[in-house]
Amino acid sequence: MKEDIRVLISEEEVNFRIAELAAQISEDYKDLCVHLICILKGSIFFTCELAKRITVPVTMDFMSVSSYGDDTRSSGVVKLVKDLDEALEGKNVIVIEDIIDSGRTLSYLLENLGKRNPASLRLCTLLDKPERRVREVKVDYTGFQIPDKFVVGYGLDYAQRYRNLPYIGVISP
Repeated sequence: MKEDIRVLISEEEVNFRIAELAAQISEDYKDLCVHLICILKGSIFFTCELAKRITVPVTMDFMSVSSYGDDTRSSGVVKLVKDLDEALEGKNVIVIEDIIDSGRTLSYLLENLGKRNPASLRLCTLLDKPERRVREVKVDYTGFQIPDKFVVGYGLDYAQRYRNLPYIGVISP
């Protein structure tokens, strides 16, 4: 079965907005080091592009959580697949996510990471679907607010496909 994908946010728009977010983070953390936590697999493209543009020192670690499987809607059950390799105590942490919709995953994750005593804990997302929010989460840096459509590209997938698209597209199976 072939899915139909239409461009929602172009590659140029994504790149421009990432540069703006990096400039804001660099300003907010002037004279500090930021520790980026990339939420695998979806936010890997966004995290790498963002990190390249941040002008203050950056360290990184990776976590993997799941609430989707191969479906287009969150199951509501958050599963920690891969935990961090490093401690967070005293670090200025920014969690980097590809998309926030229900807020369940990020609510769970931020609570979990907050217990690890970081100096600060903020959230940065490429995409935000606030109308789907079930759990409230404070998003400090947002790339784009989008409508309640299932999107792929720039790290976001449908059954592990389409992550490599250089734009954000709406998929219609």
